[in-house]
Amino acid sequence: MITQRVLAVLAAVFLVGAVATAALGPPNVPLGAALFMLDHDLLQVIEGGLQARLSLWMWDDLVMPVLMRPAWLLPAAMGLVCAGVSLTLSNRQRPQRTHRRRF
Repeated sequence: MITQRVLAVLAAVFLVGAVATAALGPPNVPLGAALFMLDHDLLQVIEGGLQARLSLWMWDDLVMPVLMRPAWLLPAAMGLVCAGVSLTLSNRQRPQRTHRRRF
């Protein structure tokens, strides 16, 4: 029950953040450019960390395509996923309780 509410709040935060990013930010700015505007060294740190700890292909095949998408798309996708999981958790069948009184 609490997990469903936490996911619903996260969905709302991500979706409001996506709308704010799309409305207030520069039009069609890629996520990589937005991160570069926030911190000039962040992308180099992420790339170095991925290549040192995981694998070289992760940067080219997983991270780079995400960095080329619009900046609002990632929080919007995360918000939709959180909303879907929240709705799925709220629609689960709860165990039936007996309505008999115990004395």
